[in-house]
Amino acid sequence: MKVHTKSSFNDINVDAAQTINQRQLSLSISAIPTNSEASLPLNIALILDKSGSMEGEPLNKVIQAVEQLLDYLKPGDRLSIIAFANLPEVIIPNQIVTDTKTIKTTLRQKIKASGGTVIAEGLSLGITELLKGTKGAVSQVFLLTDGHGDQGLKLWKWQIGPNDNKRCVVLAKKAAKLNLTINTLGFGNNWNQNLLEKIADIAGGTLTYIEYPEQIISQFSRLFRRIQSVGLTNAYLLLSFIPSVRLAELKPIAQVLPDTVEIPVETEANGSLVIRLGDLMQDIEKVVLANIYIGKLPEGNQVIGHIQIRYDDPGTNQERLFSPLIPISVNVMSNYSPAVNEEVLKYVLLLAKYRQTQIAEAKLEIGDRLGAGTMLQTAADTALQIGDTKAATILQLSATQLQAGKDLTESELKKTRIASKTVLQ
Repeated sequence: MKVHTKSSFNDINVDAAQTINQRQLSLSISAIPTNSEASLPLNIALILDKSGSMEGEPLNKVIQAVEQLLDYLKPGDRLSIIAFANLPEVIIPNQIVTDTKTIKTTLRQKIKASGGTVIAEGLSLGITELLKGTKGAVSQVFLLTDGHGDQGLKLWKWQIGPNDNKRCVVLAKKAAKLNLTINTLGFGNNWNQNLLEKIADIAGGTLTYIEYPEQIISQFSRLFRRIQSVGLTNAYLLLSFIPSVRLAELKPIAQVLPDTVEIPVETEANGSLVIRLGDLMQDIEKVVLANIYIGKLPEGNQVIGHIQIRYDDPGTNQERLFSPLIPISVNVMSNYSPAVNEEVLKYVLLLAKYRQTQIAEAKLEIGDRLGAGTMLQTAADTALQIGDTKAATILQLSATQLQAGKDLTESELKKTRIASKTVLQ
């Protein structure tokens, strides 16, 4: 398995007369098979909410989704199942799946709905189980919950009891460092979209909204297909520029496909910039957008930096492999004429849609309903520009609701968040 990388600018031509030229650099990264390579072994941890609010059809549908997932697993795949309420319980310890019938029976016998929701306890135990089977495998978590975590009690500036949300964020950061991916699934309308989005973003996963019980099975299947397409893991983008080129200071790097995520940037001792990509899929490109400033350069084709991908290949049990060093070039012109790249412009608009929705949500939090509606209208228009019609419809409905002086329901807020992050199919 090898890495495929493609770089493009929104405009590759640069005006030699300008002291500073701002450009958007897109980087598309995916895994490509070198031969007829088999899919990698999977190591999946299912962390399932079994609190009292999941009783009845919701929990039954979750169990059915897990049973179907078991039927999809291949020889050599590993699975662990953790259920949590006030306390977590290992239902199925991490193991190579050989007897799906016994696992299904155990699942139905042991998972019963009751108690509250302490997400961090389940997440911690799930990570512990997942770590038992990481060698040579794609290791990912499905975390499903329908509730908010316990935030403890805060008296003035003193925290009494653990804050579940903060613990979850710490655990997500730990998972990312251990090359584990966490996908979060919020069921119903009473879960914390800020928390589940943050967990997924930090740990390289995806956020999924499941509004009704009958959607659980299809959403599990969708995520499973995505995991099956992973070809390389623990990937990092290494980005270096010449002294006259720099990243923008505020939010310079973002992933725009398959989901929109603001990505933190770290700097190595040699000055190279490091951006975590996580798992690389074979049929779905990860597209990263960098906002850069280019200083004054001589005319002609100029190399302004290099990109390289560091990654692990579980299929060959090799770690810290490096793709070839690829130069990044621009054309510096005295008689400047733009060379607009429509594909990169689409990526810029994807990011704009997300950030416009973020601004709208911030306005809503301070009670500026009209301002939020206006910004969501802008986000809907942006979605239409890139042909994202389903997202445009959702964003427009939310904008209209706010402009009419009405509040958004929890369902509408969650649909708006998902529409901002994803190109809806």
